[in-house]
Amino acid sequence: MSATDPVVNLQTLIRCPSVTPAEGGALSALETMLSPLGFSVDRVVATEAGTPDVENLYARLGSTGPHLMFAGHTDVVPVGDEASWSHPPFAAEIADGMLFGRGAVDMKGGIACFIAAVARHVEKHGPPAGSVSLLITGDEEGPAINGTVKLLEWAKDKGERWDAAVVGEPTNPQTLGDMIKIGRRGSISGFVTVRGIQGHAAYPHLADNPLRAASMMALALMDPPLDAGTENFQPTNLEVTTIDTGNTATNVIPAKASFAFNVRFNDSWTAESLQAELIRRLDTAAADQRLRPGREAIGYEITWSERPSHVFLTRDDALVSSLSAAVETVTGRQPGLSTTGGTSDARFIKDYCPVVEFGLVGQTMHMVDERVSVADLETLTRIYALFLERWFANAVA
Repeated sequence: MSATDPVVNLQTLIRCPSVTPAEGGALSALETMLSPLGFSVDRVVATEAGTPDVENLYARLGSTGPHLMFAGHTDVVPVGDEASWSHPPFAAEIADGMLFGRGAVDMKGGIACFIAAVARHVEKHGPPAGSVSLLITGDEEGPAINGTVKLLEWAKDKGERWDAAVVGEPTNPQTLGDMIKIGRRGSISGFVTVRGIQGHAAYPHLADNPLRAASMMALALMDPPLDAGTENFQPTNLEVTTIDTGNTATNVIPAKASFAFNVRFNDSWTAESLQAELIRRLDTAAADQRLRPGREAIGYEITWSERPSHVFLTRDDALVSSLSAAVETVTGRQPGLSTTGGTSDARFIKDYCPVVEFGLVGQTMHMVDERVSVADLETLTRIYALFLERWFANAVA
């Protein structure tokens, strides 16, 4: 069967129930699509103690440079209440010009379109003047331990090198052609435990309420703002995401309080410089006596997330201009170049080659009745196909 139709490709993929970390048949479906096009296909199982094994896929067409990577994931989030779906989440039904199913936009749709674009390129021009590879994980929606990170390491050890990469995440907020992601903010999380002295609420002088210090410490992390933003990035933003004492009694001062926070940071900071600034703020607030008059600095511990996501910005003109021109030619829209949003697997790929992100409209991702416009699937395929022509022409020139 020809892989040139993105709708058929996507229906095939959606009908594979690949909820993280299950392969669900999705990678087998990809292998069936890619092998007739001349791709060599490797199925790589990554393992780590304490985490589920994950099967990933790496496919390559061509043996010379320049080398373009397309990256994505076939794993999807759970469907939630299946009875709330107007169409079965793994049936890939089409109604009123929309294709319904879990993963339709996040992000089996992007994969389906890219494969269709490559198939059309091969049908029209033959193999590209270089190499195209697909790096597909089954662990993007999960802990991201046995997925892209390990697949990149496996491919590098095998001798793979790339000149550029496109991640097919749903980047467009409203309309296809709105936005290309050329970077991402960094992300770091911390968990703070503040140690006090438990006691009776009627005798506060015999206790030391850790919530008094914790409230000052949380405030100090958020105010003043960490920065005002930079040329390419929004202001760094810190959110306190939970506060807890484990205390259910209203007349007991708790022995400890804890709170967690997450920071999305711009290129004003590195993960290390940001951590240093946050610790400085915590130390200052721990010694603040406004809510604890006459007290010494309270004791606290902070635990950082094991792997912060580092900020990055892609400045590869050939990559960005080739994709921008393809988007504008097909849609008539000049896409914005953005660094907004959360993290993606581009944060790992950036260490190997320049990377951008462009895919479908993401308004229904992770929702009940996740769906994609059938017309958008064809449009995205045309964008990817034109991008392939332009990128290889620019890279070879």
